[in-house]
Amino acid sequence: MGILVDGKWLDKGYDTAKTDGRFVRWNSVFRNWITADGSPGPSGLGGFPAEAGRYHLYVSFACPWAHRALIFRALKGLQDIISLSVVDPLMLENGWTLSAGADPVNQASFMHEVYTTAEECYSGRVTVPVLWDKQRNTIVSNESFEIIRMFNSAFDGMPGVNADLDFYPSDLRDDIDAINGTIYQAINNGVYRAGFASTQDAYEEAIGDIFDCLDGLEDRLSGQRYLVGERITEADWRLFTTLVRFDPVYVGHFKCNRRPIADYANLWAYTRELYQIPGVSQTVEMNHIKQHYYTSHRFINPTGIVPVGPDLDYTQAHGRDAL
Repeated sequence: MGILVDGKWLDKGYDTAKTDGRFVRWNSVFRNWITADGSPGPSGLGGFPAEAGRYHLYVSFACPWAHRALIFRALKGLQDIISLSVVDPLMLENGWTLSAGADPVNQASFMHEVYTTAEECYSGRVTVPVLWDKQRNTIVSNESFEIIRMFNSAFDGMPGVNADLDFYPSDLRDDIDAINGTIYQAINNGVYRAGFASTQDAYEEAIGDIFDCLDGLEDRLSGQRYLVGERITEADWRLFTTLVRFDPVYVGHFKCNRRPIADYANLWAYTRELYQIPGVSQTVEMNHIKQHYYTSHRFINPTGIVPVGPDLDYTQAHGRDAL
């Protein structure tokens, strides 16, 4: 959660003392787009054409935002088109760290060096995922939801890409955008609002949002298989990366312990179904996830002890096909 300010690294990228104890997430800075022909994307920025071997993705297996990009890269069949670097699970005084040999593109030891390679005087949060252009030697984007939309369609004309998979179909976009907005504030970012809160009021406000939304989703999924109907969309993957971390990490580490996902019949079965989609389980590195959260956030868990549980079987039959 670190931040670069005037070339100096600060290990905490937010100050709850200025926000009544509430965690406020910074906006992403790099918002360019890759399109099939390099024409402007939705943000109006373009100039990055889809080309095999040109782009490189930096991720953490622990980060739910980066996990979205990993899932789309796997399901769309982009592994041979977009190369990959994975940061270490432990993130302390220098932020996201890259082991020797982990970054064949920039030979960086820390992610903040990738950012300052792209922009020498960069100041701001240093996050993953990062989508890098090897040709122009710069960051295309560090906004996860825009990266997954690029992965969803920009490379569809290339050999080996699963062009038939469309997780943001035109007829469902309004519904997807609407539920994304609700889930982002209440759940995706809600768990961080709870975990990083520094006052009781801020914490309880976040907890209320999380479980009100989870209760609503449990009811919603009792009558339909996926969030916007009978097909998997971007909205499902954006929720999944939080759900799969919820019981192993957020229940204990972020104090989201009112009720585990395993106690929600529909949400737990839904999580297992998505986990069992071919290619997805390989993107879930639970040891990496737990090690990162419990050992990196020393202001929450000073001992750095990683709990051994819970025992969860994501491969158990889900029964969602009955819907």
